[in-house]
Amino acid sequence: MPTSAPPQNRFERRRAETRQALVRAARQILAETGDTSASIQAIAERADVGFGSFYNHFESKTELFDAAVTDALEEFGQVIDARMEGVDDPAELVAAGFRLTARMADSHPELVRILRDRGLAHIHSGSGLSPRALRDLETGIASGRFTCGSATTALSALGGTLLSLVALRLDRPDLDGDEAASDLAEMVLRMLGLAADDAHEVTRRPLPGLD
Repeated sequence: MPTSAPPQNRFERRRAETRQALVRAARQILAETGDTSASIQAIAERADVGFGSFYNHFESKTELFDAAVTDALEEFGQVIDARMEGVDDPAELVAAGFRLTARMADSHPELVRILRDRGLAHIHSGSGLSPRALRDLETGIASGRFTCGSATTALSALGGTLLSLVALRLDRPDLDGDEAASDLAEMVLRMLGLAADDAHEVTRRPLPGLD
């Protein structure tokens, strides 16, 4: 899971561990059922922390579940970043985001389910996947790789298509996930301004660390 600067003393470490246990429990609930009506007592028991500890970290269940989604999407972004380290082509970064997401349905099912169910409200979030995608879009526009006028508008289209891919991947496990992801990524790159042959070539490149 995403990490920040390590706590400086034992009290801070324990406090951070308790908060993370609550977030982890909320993530599991979101991935398993999506039901946010679970009682605070049930969440605390799943986290293996005392009931009273909840209010030391969160004012409400809504705040906890929001933190759980943010935490999951940030981890999602970190996984993509780790795979794509050293890749500079913004078109390849966009395409790889789609292709890696399809594969993460198997390797990181909890993250993918949370993305499917909660991602729409976070397409323009300041953390997680969105700022990374916006960065790549802005780089592509500035370099002339992409011809669209607005990175923010393009992010809406890219995010919506990615969520559709996630839904397809989870709802239709019989389909070839790699092929579906490459096809959708190719469509997105053409929308962003790449020529058909270029878009096809980019979306069929080996995935770093995987192929």
